[in-house]
Amino acid sequence: MSSIVDEVFGRFLESKIFANREFLRPEYIPDELPHREEQISRLASALAPILRGERGSNVFIYGLTGTGKTVVTKFVVRKLHNRAISLRLKFGHAYVNCRQSDTPYRVFADLAESVGVKVPFTGLSTAEVFRRFLRGLKANYSSFLVVLDEVDYLVKKYGDDVLYRIVRIGETIPSIKISVIGITNDINLVESLDMRIRSSLGEVEIVFPPYNAEQLKDILQRRAEKAFNPNALDEGVIELCAALAAREHGDARRALDLLRIAGEIAEREGAKKVTIGHVYKAREEIERDRVRELVYTMPLHAKLV
Repeated sequence: MSSIVDEVFGRFLESKIFANREFLRPEYIPDELPHREEQISRLASALAPILRGERGSNVFIYGLTGTGKTVVTKFVVRKLHNRAISLRLKFGHAYVNCRQSDTPYRVFADLAESVGVKVPFTGLSTAEVFRRFLRGLKANYSSFLVVLDEVDYLVKKYGDDVLYRIVRIGETIPSIKISVIGITNDINLVESLDMRIRSSLGEVEIVFPPYNAEQLKDILQRRAEKAFNPNALDEGVIELCAALAAREHGDARRALDLLRIAGEIAEREGAKKVTIGHVYKAREEIERDRVRELVYTMPLHAKLV
């Protein structure tokens, strides 16, 4: 058995496919984000007042999966944070994925930890966790940015109370300039919110259109230059990954997954290059995982059928 493990590890270490596969991960934030210049400019303009000690605009960002909403937001917030440090501003920010932190308690706990306040995993009331977040906020910052990714998951399950509390912080603590970015693929989400929240949150709305095949090809080529060793990709591999992902409403995340998994399959097979055949195998693997995930999320009776 140990010889099998040694063989696998040895084949992995000897692989000439990848230079660094992390460049193909969706969570990697590159130094340049091609084909999203307009969205970057609009988001940066909405947040720029923070650098003058003023409150930035609240922003709602819409777009299908894989259209760059999260990576653009993290990119702009990182630049904003670095500029705020150079200006010695008491600026802080928090990123919360509402699909992972899917209860009001967990959202406020994540926010509390972002301002240096530790809270137990359970055991407190949601109101107490929120109060602790406010205390940490008031003690450490004069302006703060809250990013709520996939916020529709939270709103559909628990209503808009979390958003209401966050938006009202500025009224509770006038010394804090609070801004909110909501990211969602539900274009109608704002319409379902309370009128008081809607008027506050709808200050700036940014829509991310799907990528086309040429744009996806450009994105993949830039990532592939860093992720793969020279001559590790056969001709047509990047074009095929881009074309397949373009059919799926221009999903850059799917394009990256296709290319990365194709490389991993080639690596497992001990191949010297990633070929078009590996891309088709990668598509089959992704589709198989998709069906499993879909079935897993179905109601009980749908699973039985």
